[in-house]
Amino acid sequence: MNPKTFIFFGRSGSGKGTQAQLLIKHLEAAHAGERFVYIETGAKLREFIQEIGLTQDLTSKTMSEGGLLPSFLPIWIWTNTFIRNLNGKEHLVLDGLARRKYEAPILHDALKFYNRLSPVVVVVNVSKGECKKRLVARSRADDKTNDAEKRLAWYDDNVVPTIEYFREDSYYKVIDVNGEQTVEKVFADLLAALG
Repeated sequence: MNPKTFIFFGRSGSGKGTQAQLLIKHLEAAHAGERFVYIETGAKLREFIQEIGLTQDLTSKTMSEGGLLPSFLPIWIWTNTFIRNLNGKEHLVLDGLARRKYEAPILHDALKFYNRLSPVVVVVNVSKGECKKRLVARSRADDKTNDAEKRLAWYDDNVVPTIEYFREDSYYKVIDVNGEQTVEKVFADLLAALG
């Protein structure tokens, strides 16, 4: 078995989480009986703030105000998940990790440490305007119009340079898919790009 690693990037509202879930279902069908670990940092943080404690309270407050969490929290979320769940024989699907350029080397070190060969970075490309419409339409607490605009601007300032970090390293295969199509067409293009 050659465990596969997929790292998803895309603006908030791009549908990257949907595509990650479709990929997992596809791979589960193709690799029956093999393990998959899916880490979506945002969902893990929303679970985390349901617990009781100072860190949870501060995290909840920051998230509800549309603020930026300090790097150690998302890094702790995914590193803790790695430590508790990886046995070296699972496929990894990662969403919302290393969203700041200076976090990318930390993820890179972790992937090398766990001997994750040839990770694939999937970039779901959707324009700012389309993502803003999608975010406001889904009406999650952190998707109000002003918060959505801040999140989309933050993506350009922080996540785009992170993606470039992976593009410049031959250890990774980076594929771009057009996310402004039907969910099915985006997924078909993703599978075609994966070969």
